Amino acid sequence: MQTLRSRIGRVIAATALAATGGMLAVPAAAQAVNTAPTVAIQAAESALFEFTDTNGQNRFVIQLTDQAKIDHARRILSGEEKNRIHPHGRIIKRAVPYNPGWSYHLDPATIDFFEVAIEVCDASIVYTEDHLDEAGGPFLPGGHWCPWSSRLTREIK
Repeated sequence: MQTLRSRIGRVIAATALAATGGMLAVPAAAQAVNTAPTVAIQAAESALFEFTDTNGQNRFVIQLTDQAKIDHARRILSGEEKNRIHPHGRIIKRAVPYNPGWSYHLDPATIDFFEVAIEVCDASIVYTEDHLDEAGGPFLPGGHWCPWSSRLTREIK
């Protein structure tokens, strides 16, 4: 019975911790019972950036979850970064709410910025959408996409 209570207690504590963004005060009595090492949990900042490609008409939104990459994208938009300015990453063949109009998005954990890339991963936003079923094979091997003509246009607040 004690094991079931402690499991329920851990579930309740984890839920409360998640709901408060990691800012949960634990009473001293509860801290004395828990002998496991404490790990600080901090919610990572997330930011959305829009980019365009060949004709400037189509817009594609990426989500960055790494602070260094968020800072890098902001330096691109400010004009401070002039070299590694094109986004690339691994395609996930699934629509997401923050990138309306497209059946795919980039995995936030794989997104970075490049200056020069090999041709095999280059394709426009529309061409990628139109050939999404082929992505990951000979077209965009491994699902890696690096649109050469891409350029960040704005951060979405």
